[in-house]
Amino acid sequence: MNRTFRDVVAGLALLVGLACAVMPSSAEAEPLYFAVEVWREGRLVARPKLLGETGRTLRAERRRPGAPLADYRLVLEPRADGESFLLKLDLLLPETQGHQELALLHGQQRKLQLGSVPGELEVSLLLMKVDSPEFRALMELNAAGGKGSSAWSI
Repeated sequence: MNRTFRDVVAGLALLVGLACAVMPSSAEAEPLYFAVEVWREGRLVARPKLLGETGRTLRAERRRPGAPLADYRLVLEPRADGESFLLKLDLLLPETQGHQELALLHGQQRKLQLGSVPGELEVSLLLMKVDSPEFRALMELNAAGGKGSSAWSI
């Protein structure tokens, strides 16, 4: 009986070890930088710069003090997929909303039409791996060029 109990415990320990080896760890998450511009009928509504990582939902919201509704609510869900990143983007404004699923490469910028008609709701999105040479160059360029001088400044 004692040997059977030991065998069961050893078997469970082996299964737990295998499960931990197969499951992705948070240490494998890729830190990412997102520069987003939101346009509503040709007017710039938001320009958030966000840091996140693969496998984690990133939420950003801007709400004026005392306002019942947010000016905007942005939800990004990035996932690594080989050399590219799969991204779910949800955007909510008081009068409209949009959803898009797309694949982006490191350093790629995309313009998306989220509204029912062109120009109604547009998003420009840049994705970069944090601490890549390109990301460091962007940060150095921003520091040298002054605050707010670029559409992609932090």
